[in-house]
Parts: sequence; structure tokens; C-alpha cells
Amino acid sequence: MFAEPSPKSAELIQRLRAFFDEHIYPNEERYHRETDAFRREGNPRQVVPLIEELKPKARAAGLWNMFLPHPYQGARRRLQPDYAPLCEIMGRVSRSGEVFNCSAPDTGNMETLERYATDAQKQEWLVPLLAGEIRSAFLMTEPAVASSDATNIQCSIRRDGDHYVVNGRKWFSSGAGSPRCKIFIVMGKTDPDAPRHAQQSMILIPRDTPGVTVLRHLSVFGYDDSPHGHMEVALENVRVPVENILLGEGRGFEIARGRLGPGRIHHCMRSIGAAERALELMCDRLQKRVAFGKPLAEQSVWHERIAESRCMIDQARLLTLNAAWKMDTVGNKFARTEIAMIKVVAPNMSCKVVDWAIQAHGAAGVSQDFWLAEAYAHQRTVRLVDGPDEVHRNAIAKLELAKHR
Repeated sequence: MFAEPSPKSAELIQRLRAFFDEHIYPNEERYHRETDAFRREGNPRQVVPLIEELKPKARAAGLWNMFLPHPYQGARRRLQPDYAPLCEIMGRVSRSGEVFNCSAPDTGNMETLERYATDAQKQEWLVPLLAGEIRSAFLMTEPAVASSDATNIQCSIRRDGDHYVVNGRKWFSSGAGSPRCKIFIVMGKTDPDAPRHAQQSMILIPRDTPGVTVLRHLSVFGYDDSPHGHMEVALENVRVPVENILLGEGRGFEIARGRLGPGRIHHCMRSIGAAERALELMCDRLQKRVAFGKPLAEQSVWHERIAESRCMIDQARLLTLNAAWKMDTVGNKFARTEIAMIKVVAPNMSCKVVDWAIQAHGAAGVSQDFWLAEAYAHQRTVRLVDGPDEVHRNAIAKLELAKHR
């Protein structure tokens, strides 16, 4: 079905684990301390010193841009099955991806630019993104419509001579709050009268373009995800040159399919890493706590939950690796069933395992003293991002039914 990681990737796995042991896990508390200090100052949208301190160390260790699915300017291609275990490790600490220039939405945006941008667009935006000098945001979801059906999107992209004029409101625009965010990839409608899936286009809008206003940050279960945040953005008569269109008018859905496939599987890889860490914390806690005269680990109900967690994590991992293998061998279009399946399975599995780990920790599990509350908030959110469970289940059912017509 799929091969083991290549020798090069196996070496990267070991180096990444060593980097986590030396630099990531010991500094989790420091990260929260620095971001909390920014909040107390009233300005949470600041560059985190720890992240900037660790980036050169990651580059020196050869742990940089590990997600790249295609070779670009000397960087070697990384096969999806080889990236899967690396992404899983990064999923164990939610903010670690930026250290390695492998964090969303930048990875998806860089893949989009590499695949669909012109040489001039790549030089202006992809090169500094790959260097980690700037960050980016992806603006698709809108507050006024059910964006799980992207044909509902109402943001207008209207041609006016040598420019496009963009008007609309977006929200949950991840990355738009970062002080280093310099470029938006925006999806909107160029022709409302075209066929249903040819109405939409994607366009590049620099963050500092007149008419762009970041209105507010949107918390997720009370977390503001500083500094990059999830923002509500107003686009009011925003004018950009016609050269900023990606691939051409009416090709927004084509780009979205190419972008969201890898993005979905990366979310799933990270979810598996979060679940694996939650299971480790659960087992550790259960062996240390005594209730009703014996360790919790000796209670039969916890035997059931530990066993079920191990089964579910390994099942999800194998399903993810299969999807990754198909993406590389037959392409995203022909792997859409596998991608949809893992997008349903992985976050639901991770939510369940993290929930059991919270239960094992009792009241401490829902406190900020442990990582689990943050993990649950994030994993529950993954059931919505890049399409809710219902959309993916609907796609799986249609593809399955088509086999029997």
C-alpha cells in the first residue's frame, strides 16, 4: 500500500524528535509566559521571541520547509508519506510548526503559490514565505453565508480596467492577525452568472492595501491563538492590479481543490500527533493517581479506554498514510475519497482520545495547568476547518454510490 519512510526521512524523524526534546517541550511554559505578557500589555499581536530564537536553530538542523511537495529553487521534494510522521510530531505541540516554517495557513498558501502563481508572483511572495521572512493568510470563509458550500461565497472581485476591485467580508481568516502577515489569498466571485463552479476566482491582496481592515480577532473556545489569530476582515473597494489574479478568472474552485487536499491531510497528521501525546499523558496520570485503594490504571474502565485509544490512533494513522500514498501516486483528484475519509476519522478520533485524557486528569484536565484543554479546543475546531464532517461524509457517500450505478 505504501512504503516505509525513506532513509533521509527516517533520519529527519530522529532529528526532529531530538529537537523537540531539547528545544520545544522544555519551552512550552515559556511560550505561554511570553504570549500572556503581550496580552497583559494589551497587544497580543506581537512576534514571539521564543519562536524567533528557535527558527535559526531549526534551519541549522536542516528542519526547515519540510512540507514541500514539489522541488523549488533547489529545495528537494518531500513525499506526503515521508512528511506524515514529521507533521505528526509537530502536532504534539500546536505552535511548533512556525519554528520549522511548516505552520498553517502558510504551508497551504506556499503550495498554492508554487503550483498556480506566475514567476513574478512567486518571486514577490513565495520566496520570502519560504525564507520565513513574512507570513500569509487565506480568506475564504464568510460570516453572512454557509461557507461549507463555497459556491455561497459573496465577496465580489470586479474588473475595472487594469485593476480588480474587491468588496466583501471574511472571517476566521487564520494568520491575518500576525504582525508579519503581508499577503492575503482571497477567494471571491468574478462572474455570478457563470456556471456554478466557474464563478469564483482567487486573487492576491497585499495586507497593507487601502481598503483592507482587520476588524477583530475571533476566539476559539476562549483561546485567541495569538499572535496569528483568526480574524474578521473587511475588504472595501480594495484595488489591486489585474496581474494579482491567480491562474485566471473562474478557476478559484480548481485552486481550492489543489490547496485544500494537502491542507486537510496535514491537519489529520497533526491530529494524530495530538492524540498520541494525549494517550501518553493519560497513561502517565492513571499510573500515578490512586482512587478507592488502587491506582486508576488498575480500574477496568481505563483498560478499555487505553486499548480503544491505541486501536483508534493506529487505525487513523494507517488511513492517513494510505491517503498520503494515493496523493503521491495518483494525484489529489483520485485520492479525494481517502482524503475525505481521513478528514472525518482523524479529528473525531483525536477529540475522543483527548476527552478521555481530560477525564483521567479530573478537574485538572480542564484547567490551564495542563495542555489538554487547549488540545481539545483545537481538535474540536479541526472538525470544522477545511470543510465540516457532514460535507466530507456526503462526498464519501456520493463517491461510494457512484461505484454501484
